[in-house]
Amino acid sequence: MPNKTKTTGHHPWTKPKKFDTNLVVIGAGSGGLVASYIAAAVKAKVTLIEQHKMGGDCLNTGCIPSKALIRSTRLLAQLSRSAEFGIKNIKAEFNFVDIMERVQRIVNTVAPHDSIERYNQLGVDILIGKARIISPWEVEVTSFTGTRKITTLAIIIAAGARPFVPPIPGLENIDYLTSDNIWNLRQQPKRMVVLGGGPIGCELAQCFARLGVQIILVEMAARLLIREDSEVSDCVTARFRKEGIDVRLEYTAKRFIIENGEKILIAEHLGKEVPITFDEVLVAIGRVANTQGYGLEEIGVELSPRKTVQVDAFQATNYPNIFACGDVAGPYQFTHTAALQAWYASVNALFGIFKRFRTDYSVIPWATFTDPEVARVGLNEQEAKNLGLAYEVSHYDLADLDRAIADSEAHGFVKVLTVPGKDKILGVTIVGEHAGDLIAEYVLAMKYKIGLNKVLGTIHIYPTLAEANKYVAGVWKRNHQPELLLRWIARFHSWRRG
Repeated sequence: MPNKTKTTGHHPWTKPKKFDTNLVVIGAGSGGLVASYIAAAVKAKVTLIEQHKMGGDCLNTGCIPSKALIRSTRLLAQLSRSAEFGIKNIKAEFNFVDIMERVQRIVNTVAPHDSIERYNQLGVDILIGKARIISPWEVEVTSFTGTRKITTLAIIIAAGARPFVPPIPGLENIDYLTSDNIWNLRQQPKRMVVLGGGPIGCELAQCFARLGVQIILVEMAARLLIREDSEVSDCVTARFRKEGIDVRLEYTAKRFIIENGEKILIAEHLGKEVPITFDEVLVAIGRVANTQGYGLEEIGVELSPRKTVQVDAFQATNYPNIFACGDVAGPYQFTHTAALQAWYASVNALFGIFKRFRTDYSVIPWATFTDPEVARVGLNEQEAKNLGLAYEVSHYDLADLDRAIADSEAHGFVKVLTVPGKDKILGVTIVGEHAGDLIAEYVLAMKYKIGLNKVLGTIHIYPTLAEANKYVAGVWKRNHQPELLLRWIARFHSWRRG
């Protein structure tokens, strides 16, 4: 049996003399697909192993279905505001089943992008089955046709993550929902408890509230979206309450019971127990990396304190030819960061004998697709304070933006943190309509060291929401006017007038 203590090399395994493939990738989610694609593009022989569905969480239970549901429910919300647009009344008739079926149709439409057929055409050998790493150079695959062993020069672990289900007493007796199985709902619940005020909980809570479900959003922290600044949380919370969502902050779920056929959550708030009756409960309090069941413990692949696969700056594990990317590695759980890590993992796995590349986390954007949307890149104020960094804030209120006013979406803001006295951008937060799209300009600016002066000097089409990015740069400029020079110019103009 191999030694299960800390392993920094390949002892006690013997390296094969020949290999079936250059690279084995475990998991066909975002990270695994990108890693496989890159390997095939540079003419390496690559085998991709997936035990469930191609596309992983993003396609099947995450990004795509949630955004499809958001689009349908956003339309309902807009129709309910028809009077704001000068239209006395618009009635919308909908069927819950039809909307949930549309979500599945959208998934099915996108699915060919991640399909076996497409990746076979790209040069990727795909196996549907359960993978197990049995040595640093060997992966065993079990499928309905039997078990086979593949020898490989390198391995990339892209096994993803799953919803975290907390050990709350009584939860096991409730047919609870997670972001994995909520898409199977076809009967509209009357009352739904959503456990968790993070991005997933907030997005889905608003969606189902707009479908007429009575939502009780339970969050143990003092505010929603705790990673964002408090003014961001305030904007989202205010909209939720306006839309009828019962937001319960500083409520801790203690246990679940069933009394007289009714499902009840017992929560603690300010030292007192409060019963909350519901029909369905959505558990949305985080995700946990998939690190068990495919050989990591047996060969001694190390885990981090966060219980993700421990990787170095090059996405390598404690085995120099085994890499990890995406949710299974962290620290970010976004599709776009999985793709970013996959590039580094695959290039380092295939060409690391010549040169290795450090994963660049310097500019990582993300968005929460609530209404209003929340998008961020770089630092916000609470992070800057925690790091002890000095900063300046430039703030532009979208209530002043012509296009936002014309669209009856005059709410939210753009906030930019800069180095004191300079236009170098430390971070940007946008709250409002299409925030996830508007942030792209600042992602580019930060990536290529473009300051606010150049953003201000760039033409933005009028009238667009994108002008907000220019106007917040203008706020910075006004706060850094050359006062002495302006006084001299004023005297010059006065002299010319005689």
